[in-house]
Amino acid sequence: MKIGVVTFPGSLDDVDARRAVRLGGNEAVALWHGDHDLSGVDAVVLPGGFSYGDYLRCGAISRFSPVMGEVIEAAGKGMPVLGICNGFQILCESHLLPGALIRNDHRKFVCRDQLLRIENNRTPWTSSYADNAEITVVLKNGEGSYVADDETLDRLEGEGRVVARYLGGNPNGSLRDIAGVTNEAGNVVGLMPHPEHAVEDLCGPGTDGLGFFTGLVERTFA
Repeated sequence: MKIGVVTFPGSLDDVDARRAVRLGGNEAVALWHGDHDLSGVDAVVLPGGFSYGDYLRCGAISRFSPVMGEVIEAAGKGMPVLGICNGFQILCESHLLPGALIRNDHRKFVCRDQLLRIENNRTPWTSSYADNAEITVVLKNGEGSYVADDETLDRLEGEGRVVARYLGGNPNGSLRDIAGVTNEAGNVVGLMPHPEHAVEDLCGPGTDGLGFFTGLVERTFA
């Protein structure tokens, strides 16, 4: 499949995401935030790092980038979209996902290998994982604390829309240890940790993150 990776001013994990897409067996397509064109891709990744306007609120300005209008429309038609870290923040600001990401509760940037449990393997991005699989990927954020009102959190839990949960200690104060969520349709996923940094044995904590980039191939051609 052709998977587009959007670069915003300040993105620093877009190259890593494109590499992960290729290692996952797909074709990576570079997309620019200022374009009104998705170049015929089958899915989109919003990578981590930073984006212009984060000084106001993470993702609050980038959410109005021309390409996001295309992403929002395509997501509404079922296109798979994955937002990682800053990409997760942009998805929340775009109202493609509920809740918000705020400053870590300890007010410090955190960077470490993080244990996760995959609690929803029915999305296009997590279908490579076994139910309740425990994986280790890289976590690096300063504003990664996921928050929402109790009604929203209860709905996410009740509908099985919590995609991943932190294990081994909550690194940033995310409510109910939530590390990632999905929309009602299941095609849009936001994840705060970085699976694209765990796709090769040469660097990072192994290859546990590669499954996020192989599920689309397996689902398409199975």
